[in-house]
Amino acid sequence: MISYIIRRILGMIPTLFVISIITFIVIQLPPGDFFTTLQAELAATGGGQDKETIKMLQEIYGLDKPMLYQYFKWISGFPRLDFGYSLEWNASVWKVIESKLSYTIFTGLLSVLFMAVVAIPIGVYSATHQYSIGDTVLSAIGFLGLSIPGFLLALVWMFVGILVLQIDVGGVYSEKMASAPWSMAKTLDYIVHLIPAVVILGLSSTAQVQRIMRSSLLDVLGQQHIITARAKGLHESKVINKYAVRVAINPVITVLALEMSKIINTSVLIGIVMMLPTLGPIFLRALRSQDMYLAGTILLFSTLLLMVSNLIADIVLAWVDPRITYT
Repeated sequence: MISYIIRRILGMIPTLFVISIITFIVIQLPPGDFFTTLQAELAATGGGQDKETIKMLQEIYGLDKPMLYQYFKWISGFPRLDFGYSLEWNASVWKVIESKLSYTIFTGLLSVLFMAVVAIPIGVYSATHQYSIGDTVLSAIGFLGLSIPGFLLALVWMFVGILVLQIDVGGVYSEKMASAPWSMAKTLDYIVHLIPAVVILGLSSTAQVQRIMRSSLLDVLGQQHIITARAKGLHESKVINKYAVRVAINPVITVLALEMSKIINTSVLIGIVMMLPTLGPIFLRALRSQDMYLAGTILLFSTLLLMVSNLIADIVLAWVDPRITYT
C-alpha cells in the first residue's frame, strides 16, 4: 500500500504539469489581456487610458512576451509557492488565495461529511424499504434536491433569515462579531454562519449520493452472498450493515471524492449570494478580467484537490472492502 501511495503521488507531478499547460492555453484563448479588458470596462463608463499607457503596462508586467515565456515564468515559481502576480488584486496570487483556499477546503470537507451522514442512511432505508411510502417520499425529496440549484437555496435562506427569522445571515460572522476578539460567543457565531453554508453547498449532491446508494444497495441485496447470509439465520441488520452496505458503499465513496473538487465550482454563485470567502467568487472575477495567473492557479488547485480526493477514496475503499488490494 505504501509503495502504491508513493507511486500515485509521484504520478501527480506529470499530470499537474500537463494540466498546467492546458489550463494556461485555455485561459489565453480569449483575445487581449487584463489591461485590454480593463480598458474596455473603463471605456464603457466614459473613462479609459491611451494606447501608449496600456502598452507600457503590458511591457512592465510581461504581457507583451510570447505565451511560452509567460508560462515558464509562471511555473518556475511553484517550488517557492510563487504563483505569479494578480493584477486584479494588486498582490501575489498566493496572498490572494491563501485564506480563501483554507476556508474553501474546510467547508468542502464538511459538505462531503454532511453528504455522507445524510445520504447513506437515507439510501440504505430506501433500498431496504423499496416502493414503501417512506421510499417514495424520500425519493421525491431527492429529485427535488437535484432540481433546485444551490444559489436558489442560498437566496431562499437569505430571505427567510433576514425577513422571517430576522437574524444576521451571510458571511462568516455577524456584523457585531466581525471585529470582536476571539471568544466562545464568536465561536458560536462562526458555527451558526457555517452550518447553512455547509448544508447548502452539499444539499444538491446529497440527493445524488442518496440515489446512488439506493441503486447500488438494491443490486447487492440480490447477490448470492446476501441470500446465503439470510439462509444461515443471521439477523437482518447484520446482513445489511456488515455484508451488503460494505459492498454497496464502494461507488458512493468514489462519488464523494469527486464531489470535493466540485465545491469550488458550486461555491461561485453560492459564495456571492451568501458573501462567503471561498475561491468561487474570485475565480469568476479572475476569468472575467483575464487575470490569468490567478485563474490558472485556482484551476490547478482544483485539479490537485481532485487527485488527492481520488487517492484518499482509493485508500478508504481498500479499508472498507478487503477484496480490494493495491500493489
